[in-house]
Amino acid sequence: MSTKDIVYISLFTALTAALGLFPAISLPFISVPITTQSIGCMLAGAILGSKRGALSMLLFIVLVAIGLPLLAGGRGGFGILLGPSGGFLLGWILGAYLIGLLFEKFTKNRTTYEFLAIVLGGIIVVYGLGIPCLSVIAKMPFEKAFMGSLAFIPGDLIKVVLTLYIVKIIKKGYPHLILTK
Repeated sequence: MSTKDIVYISLFTALTAALGLFPAISLPFISVPITTQSIGCMLAGAILGSKRGALSMLLFIVLVAIGLPLLAGGRGGFGILLGPSGGFLLGWILGAYLIGLLFEKFTKNRTTYEFLAIVLGGIIVVYGLGIPCLSVIAKMPFEKAFMGSLAFIPGDLIKVVLTLYIVKIIKKGYPHLILTK
C-alpha cells in the first residue's frame, strides 16, 4: 500500500468523523439516530474504490471502538458496536466496499448506474446488516425493526443524491482524486 493510499484512507476516515459534528436526530420509535455520517461510507466507496473505501470505514470503526468520540453526539467506545447502531456501523465497511466495486467495474460514468451502486451499498447492504442486528440487540421483532428503519429511507435517498452530486463535481474539477477508475 502506498503512502498516497494511506493518506486517502485517513482523509475519508477524518471526513466521516467530521460529518459527526452535525447533531444526530433521534426518533422515538427506534433507537438508531439519523446522522450525516453515512455519507462518508457512500463517498469513500465512490471516490476511493472498494479496498481503500472499505479500509477507511474499517479505520473509522476501529477508532470508534477504542473509544474516540467520533460518532454524532460525541459517542464512541466498543459498546456502541454492541448496541442498536452496531450493525449499521459495521455495514459501512461492506457498503463502501460494494459501492467501490460497482464503481470500478460497472458504472462507467453512467449516472443511473452510479445512483444504483450507491443505493445498493449505502442503503441495501447497510440496512441488510443493521436491521437484523437491531432486531437481535434491541430484542424486537424483525418486522418492527424493519418497519422502523423505513423512516430513514427518504433521508438516505437524499444522501445518495448528495453523494452523487459531490462525486460528479469532483470528477469534473479534480478527476485525479477519483480512484475508482
